[in-house]
Amino acid sequence: MKLIKPFNALRPRPELAAHVAAPPYDVLNREEAFAMAAGNPLSFLRINKPEIDVDPSIDAFDPRVYQRGAQNLQRFMAEGILQRDACDTFYVYKQVMGSHEQTGLVAAASVAAYEQNLIKKHEFTRPDKEDDRVHHIHTLGAQVGPVFLTYRARPQIDALIAGIVTQPPEYDFVADDANRHVLWVVRDAATVAQLQAQFDAVDCLYVADGHHRSAAAQRVKELRRQAAVAPTGEESWNYFSAVIFPHNQMQILDYNRVVKDLNGLDDDEFLARLQLCFKARFSRDGAVKPTKPHEFSMYLAGQWYVLEAIEGLWNDADPVKRLDVSILQHNLLAPLLGISDPRRDKRIDFVGGIRGLQALEQRVDSGESRVAFALYPTSIDSLMAIADAGEVMPPKSTWFEPKLKSGLFVHVLD
Repeated sequence: MKLIKPFNALRPRPELAAHVAAPPYDVLNREEAFAMAAGNPLSFLRINKPEIDVDPSIDAFDPRVYQRGAQNLQRFMAEGILQRDACDTFYVYKQVMGSHEQTGLVAAASVAAYEQNLIKKHEFTRPDKEDDRVHHIHTLGAQVGPVFLTYRARPQIDALIAGIVTQPPEYDFVADDANRHVLWVVRDAATVAQLQAQFDAVDCLYVADGHHRSAAAQRVKELRRQAAVAPTGEESWNYFSAVIFPHNQMQILDYNRVVKDLNGLDDDEFLARLQLCFKARFSRDGAVKPTKPHEFSMYLAGQWYVLEAIEGLWNDADPVKRLDVSILQHNLLAPLLGISDPRRDKRIDFVGGIRGLQALEQRVDSGESRVAFALYPTSIDSLMAIADAGEVMPPKSTWFEPKLKSGLFVHVLD
């Protein structure tokens, strides 16, 4: 089964790309998106977060919001802000964040492959978030946010991509995230065929980020299949837009935790009890990130500590239980702090590592939280091992950077 295929993207004119490109819909709240799009009528936030263009009293999930997104998409097309490529092709997308670079292939990924677990998942999804994306995709008739996929790197694909990026790019700009975004259109038919052949030899792909988008694409496929007169399986709604990076270029940052209270314990009681499972010591250097797996940093009462999990707390043969997020959850958050369901418990919150340790200090020093934990980043190998085993990661295990920009390539559902 083919995992991917080329497609003809709807995308901005080159001179407008930097003005159109926007963050993914799920990294900004309504107020942040409104502020970011202010004064920029070309911002793609008007399409992937259309609640910013309706009265604030209207709920973000009201049907009128999705209709406004569809109207904005049609306006962008009518005004020539977004234009459709004439032929199916692949695209190459490079992101540069400081010293880190990652270069991936933009393609249409097969929903059938996703259904057969050839595009593997590692997270549960929430029905309400799925519903939002289903309504958004179905109403707009387009997938406007690509799914972030990865695969085990192959030298043959690396070589093809390396040849493409020697050519002049279609877009090359530094966005408001201070990251550089570069896009190439693969116009050579022979190169398109070679890329297709090489990816046909890939055993499977992995969802890195975008579980709700890929699950929603599956549901939209079923909705449209049921409404079709004589579906062939090759309609555009049988695919979803994706950017596919080799695993050895992926950058996963820490995904940290803050907790509102100590579950009735005072500081000394809490410190004493946690040392049954963790070796704890003061950090003489102040805020320090964990330097290896099974090591944690903790901020409590204005003081940073280094915690090291005691041997025997995890099972190395179990790809989920040996994760640091699992070790912290099962040996501290649940038994000491009473947080048995971190997915739903309102006493815990999660802070992406991109915000730095200072964000953890601020949450505790302000009194909003009582204690914070910084974790060592989950590895891409751990993610793939869990997906291969058919298991799921605990919530908020991975934070990928840099984030994909939305608006640079839209997959239209014809």
